[in-house]
Amino acid sequence: MTQNHIATVNPLPSSILHNSTEVRRQYTRAAAKQAMQFVSRKVRVLNRKAVAATQDFPQVQGGH
Repeated sequence: MTQNHIATVNPLPSSILHNSTEVRRQYTRAAAKQAMQFVSRKVRVLNRKAVAATQDFPQVQGGH
């Protein structure tokens, strides 16, 4: 899998890009987005494994 290491999809004017605060904001947003995608992928995998594991157990019957 390839990863995009770009700060933003919409290129900014060079005057803004030379503003280090704005550059940090862009990279922070991009990093946060990548982190959320990573976490959501891991959660999805864990959910799939949990569903598969619970389907292996027979249904427990209550009562008697």
